[in-house]
Amino acid sequence: MSDLGHNSGATPILDRVRTPADMKRLSTDELKRLAAELRRETINAVSGTGGHLGAGLGVVELTVALHHVFDTPRDRLIWDVGHQAYPHKILTGRRDRIRTLRQGGGLSGFTKRSESEYDPFGAAHSSTSISAALGMAVARDMQGRGHQVIAVIGDGAMSAGMAYEAMNNAGTANTRLIVVLNDNEMSIAQPVGAVSSYLSRLASSRPYQTLRGMAKLVASQFPGPLEEAMRRAEEMARGFVGGGTLFEELGFYYVGPIDGHNLDHLLPVLRNLRDAPGSKPVLVHVITRKGHGHPFSTESAERYHAVGRFNVVTGEHAKAKATAPSYTRVFADGLIAAAERDPRIVAITAAMPSGTGLDLFARRFPKRCFDVGIAEQHAVTFAAGLAADGMRPFCAIYSTFLQRGYDQIVHDVAIQRLPVRFAIDRAGLVGADGATHAGSFDLGYLGALPDMVVMAPSDEAELLRMVATSVQIDDRPSAFRFPRGEGTGVALPGFGETVPLGRGRVVREGTQVAILSLGTRLRAALDAAETLAAQGLSATVADARFAKPIDRDLVLRLAREHEVLVTVEEGAIGGFATQVMHVLAAAGAFDRGLRFRPLVLPDRFIDHDTPERQYAEAGLDAAGIVATVGAALGRPVAAAAPRA
Repeated sequence: MSDLGHNSGATPILDRVRTPADMKRLSTDELKRLAAELRRETINAVSGTGGHLGAGLGVVELTVALHHVFDTPRDRLIWDVGHQAYPHKILTGRRDRIRTLRQGGGLSGFTKRSESEYDPFGAAHSSTSISAALGMAVARDMQGRGHQVIAVIGDGAMSAGMAYEAMNNAGTANTRLIVVLNDNEMSIAQPVGAVSSYLSRLASSRPYQTLRGMAKLVASQFPGPLEEAMRRAEEMARGFVGGGTLFEELGFYYVGPIDGHNLDHLLPVLRNLRDAPGSKPVLVHVITRKGHGHPFSTESAERYHAVGRFNVVTGEHAKAKATAPSYTRVFADGLIAAAERDPRIVAITAAMPSGTGLDLFARRFPKRCFDVGIAEQHAVTFAAGLAADGMRPFCAIYSTFLQRGYDQIVHDVAIQRLPVRFAIDRAGLVGADGATHAGSFDLGYLGALPDMVVMAPSDEAELLRMVATSVQIDDRPSAFRFPRGEGTGVALPGFGETVPLGRGRVVREGTQVAILSLGTRLRAALDAAETLAAQGLSATVADARFAKPIDRDLVLRLAREHEVLVTVEEGAIGGFATQVMHVLAAAGAFDRGLRFRPLVLPDRFIDHDTPERQYAEAGLDAAGIVATVGAALGRPVAAAAPRA
């Protein structure tokens, strides 16, 4: 029976917990009931808002134990990534707002310093917690304070080099720090790499392997539930036989593994660590199950990493029927089609196979798809090595995550002019994930690099053409960026159709105003042109296609033939508009009185909301374009009503 039970709304103990201080006098049995109620509350809340569900369900007992044992917020509790922090938010004074999660004006889907004193460090990229915790521990020591600092990091996050850089530093820093390794055998997809495998082989001695084999043989003779229970018990035993050799070599005192769903195990261990003297850092290895206690199928754990709204009784997802394929799916299909014809094409992802569409590529070409774990720096240089020896690599990484590999893009790819193709998903604003996941900066940081080709499709048909175009670019690196979500529903071209390198296109001719769009703001530009035309202003609309190499002839023609030129892009200052302005300035276009207006993301981070509201807030919708044209002409222009 699931934890939802018959009275899914009954939470008598949770109702008494406003802050962690209210948990201090609860007995172990009451804490167990609190955990069950907290799990129900988390499921009910996420069913109405969507969000990261599996990770939070996996740490319910751990969250209860940590807040019961430690004195938060005086003691600093840092959650790596923040995917798993929803139960933490419920227990720390935010239960009354938990159903605003990821909604405009509501709670963030991640930890956020400005949201609560119980969030001492905000982050939504993985593997930062140990570095931040060490910094806080050193600050504590330097200021003569005595509180604890605890970092909770998942085993998937341990595939990132930053975690080991921090542990290497912490091991010699002579400061008290507690790291809780939440080993759920999964990050978003199944973890990959030698380190994750090591966590599953803490005891590898020959005597232990013999004993372990015997235990497995015996366990296999029992019914399924008993076999599973024995398997988990065997996991608990690993650390006591083999020990956490890797962590101890890094200077940590290793404890575990312990059952992360058993408060009888967790509470005494955490109390002992809280009260223990000394300055050596400690690593507590906790075994949990992602999605533990979920009332529905456990066969698709990755599916429940992040979910949309769903029916809390049936588990059915309340997802509107798609009217067009997603950009991610179109990219994946285009890459598969290209790889069918070219055996040199390979694909790389950094722990995001389903998010980037490369899970589909991997099904078709399992030996040509590489998931390197949460290691964007390695992913980029690995792709560079492939390119250097004759392959055609596509490195598919979200814009916000590609920031982590920028040095490698510059040093290992661009300087050597290696033809790595970067497929940049989640370009522009991304809705509920907010500022931490917005693809705001890639146009600037890639556009600054010599000989880098940077493309942005205006729709899914253009995306297919750009996939095919990038296959043919063999003398330099290239990138194409595309947004999250569905395409526009246009007809898709046949395989192999390309776009001319560095050439844009005019999609609507006018005489007074020119709107030059890069990316999927083209629809908004066309809507703005309609509004302007209704008020007697004739507008040309052009699709730039390339941020670099820029179409100089198109830019100069638009400047020469129009009174006002507006550029529109889904990126921060320093991107496409900067390239356009350099062309115009060099040609003396501003000397002739051109009224140029760049529309970019505002100089601030935009909080989570729907993408439509985010772009309206940024002034990058049709109304914002119309208002900009009116201001440039010195006359008010009324915006049309937004599309239904």
